[in-house]
Amino acid sequence: MSGPNPNIKHPMPMHPRVGFLKPLVEAENVEIGEFTYYDDPNGPEHFVEKCVLYHYPFIGDRLVIGRFCALGQGVQFIMNGANHAMSGFSTYPFNIFGHGWEEGFDPQTWAREVRGDTIVGHDVWMGMETLVMPGVRIGSGAITAARSVVTQNVPPYAVVAGNPARVVKTRVDSDTVARLLSIAWWDWPADRITRNLDAIRGADISALERAA
Repeated sequence: MSGPNPNIKHPMPMHPRVGFLKPLVEAENVEIGEFTYYDDPNGPEHFVEKCVLYHYPFIGDRLVIGRFCALGQGVQFIMNGANHAMSGFSTYPFNIFGHGWEEGFDPQTWAREVRGDTIVGHDVWMGMETLVMPGVRIGSGAITAARSVVTQNVPPYAVVAGNPARVVKTRVDSDTVARLLSIAWWDWPADRITRNLDAIRGADISALERAA
């Protein structure tokens, strides 16, 4: 046995609310790793339209989510298309309504607000209704508590909560974080992961290093 097929859209036949996102999502500028799943009673196939907001291809920003992530119901990613120019007295987007209001608009005033790609590492657990702002990077092994508003980068193996989200604790010490990131078990082939599930699910870092 080497685990479930990552290309199956609904890997739990009795629970269609759970879906592996990689075979479900074909949106431009969205990359999702194998075994990452989204849980929603209305169906995981609606992930992009419900959870990836203001994501316009012409902007070019990407949403990248790693392998083995667990995304709770209502997780949302606000992308750079939501940003407004903030260099003047008003943030109102006059130019998009035309009829002369577009004249004199400097696109660079808006471009300066683009904050880059949104990146979620591997083995990240995102509690329900987590809200992630544009350009944020969430490190591998991190946890975002339910209804967190993530406005800045999250270190690997940190637990964040609140609005704005703050680190409330780290899951393991800094030495173990470095060792886990070096092992990167999420990149292993499925059969090796299967053989070492006890160490992955447990806390046997030495066993993982021997298996690496």
